[in-house]
Amino acid sequence: MIEKVKTDFLAWFGGGREEIRTFFAPGRVNLIGEHTDYNGGHVLPCALEIGTYAFVRKTKSGNVRLYSQNFPEKGVITVPLTDLAYRDEHGWANYPKGILAAFQASGVIIDSGFDVLYYGNIPNGAGLSSSASIELVTAVMVNELFQANFSTLELVKMSQNVENNYIGVNCGIMDQFAVGMGKKDRAILLDCQTLHYRYLPLLLNDCSIIIANTNKQRGLADSAYNERRATCEAALTKLQQHLPISSLGELTSEQLAKYAHVLSPVEQKRARHAVTENERVMQAAEALENGNFTRFGELMKQSHLSLRNDYEVTGIELDTLVEAAWKHEGTIGARMTGAGFGGCTVNMVKDEHIPSFIEQVGREYAEKIGYEASFYVVKIGDGAKEITEKEEMML
Repeated sequence: MIEKVKTDFLAWFGGGREEIRTFFAPGRVNLIGEHTDYNGGHVLPCALEIGTYAFVRKTKSGNVRLYSQNFPEKGVITVPLTDLAYRDEHGWANYPKGILAAFQASGVIIDSGFDVLYYGNIPNGAGLSSSASIELVTAVMVNELFQANFSTLELVKMSQNVENNYIGVNCGIMDQFAVGMGKKDRAILLDCQTLHYRYLPLLLNDCSIIIANTNKQRGLADSAYNERRATCEAALTKLQQHLPISSLGELTSEQLAKYAHVLSPVEQKRARHAVTENERVMQAAEALENGNFTRFGELMKQSHLSLRNDYEVTGIELDTLVEAAWKHEGTIGARMTGAGFGGCTVNMVKDEHIPSFIEQVGREYAEKIGYEASFYVVKIGDGAKEITEKEEMML
């Protein structure tokens, strides 16, 4: 795959193959802990082996030339380093442009242009953090090309800032953190308030993680994501009149029940999800450490029900996929993952039942929704990095 894409790079940009450097950032799936990140709670994501590759070569010009094999209709987008302002017509290229602007704003001197070809094998719009993957692969690449010496955690924070303030999506830090800090065969228990984290074993043995894509496209910036966040912030402000808390993640269910009367009915539901989901993450982490996948699966189901009933971000497509999965004998756990309103479900399925799971769940979904879902059996991989020549030969 690497050599083929390098050949495509040369077709677009010319020059020699030997100067091309290769970088990679994964997608991520959140096993449990949805919409808790911006509420100061805990999440439990892992990085995937699928992701975004960036093939890059420095040039002597003052321009950056960007091309994505995932958006070929856009062609090569040429951007002068002196003008990195957001432009609607640049579409996907605003993500790397935002990262470049952030490096410049941090005082890094980008003293040469470069050509870069992006190739991603994350399904577009599926909720597996393709945007964070583009941000981190660009951040690691620029960090290395211009010897900026930022730590991975600093690149994670920079990328979230770009998403919030340049792209305009008010996301929490989980996506960028998992993409940047992931480790093979590990999940990350992350406190989104303090950024304290630890790696947990995710040795699946006789089961696998299957991502099921509804194939309903949904853009975060256009969804009700920001509305949900604003409602939680309003609930927090009211609760702070009675409790010394800085986030909903610090609340217990008992405390919320005691002061629920100060919130509107909608605020009660949204806050209840944030609080109970945070508690579920901690219980799921314990189950993972004990190798108790049955308990982990039960918590995944509770998570989905809360996202459906209290946070109201599922919809008929996600509910259909999850409910079909719950009925299948090979399913250990299933829930929606990502922001919701389309996107994907994450399923933990016994290996011997994978073919029948995909066939049965896929058939039920197509019969009810009218078009097909896509299924991906995924492995847990490492975070963003440069790919060495030895690693390239194995891909």
